[in-house]
Amino acid sequence: MKADFKSADTSPAMRFDLSVIASWIEPGSKVLDLGCGEGDLLHCLKQQKGVRGTGIEMVEAKVLRCIEKGLSVLQGDITEEVQDYAENTFDYVILSQTLQQVYAPAQLLNSLLTIGRRVVVSFPNFTHWKNRWQLVWQGRAPLSKQLPFEWYNTPNIRVIAIIDFRRFVKKMGWRIVRETAINTDHHDHHGNVVRLLPNLRATYGIFMLAKKKEKK
Repeated sequence: MKADFKSADTSPAMRFDLSVIASWIEPGSKVLDLGCGEGDLLHCLKQQKGVRGTGIEMVEAKVLRCIEKGLSVLQGDITEEVQDYAENTFDYVILSQTLQQVYAPAQLLNSLLTIGRRVVVSFPNFTHWKNRWQLVWQGRAPLSKQLPFEWYNTPNIRVIAIIDFRRFVKKMGWRIVRETAINTDHHDHHGNVVRLLPNLRATYGIFMLAKKKEKK
């Protein structure tokens, strides 16, 4: 398991967490980006690494922006659309900052590990020290740039800690191929890798997963 990050030659307009993910993708790979937004990551990977990329996005306006960039993107619910793909269709499936909004994460990730050889997952780390401070000393639900919603209007239905995600992966019988913890804001183009006490100091965790035993 690797826990490093070498800067990719990515667009300066791309979020730092997406730059980390882009650096992990091999050139010429076949990639599925779930919840791809306006296609910044797919566009970067297509232009700089020659990937064959497909995206799925719920919001119509964002899908149109992707199409304007020349990307192949479907509009729909990711949990439904991924069922249409055959086993090992993709080299990488990317689920960026979306897992906390998924109703059945174990079921979805198992599906993704079926249609892809590798699954890259990122999520806000709920146990970042600022969130702990608000919860303990202010006695309120954490509110931050990574978790910007109030309890009554948040789309997030789960709170995820880096250490809990590691335990979850082990329990499910998968393996962590690569892991990086970062400190950056949600839309920030800059950030840094956190190697010391990531469960306390990192705002996001990024993992690359694979099944325990891969078919040859």
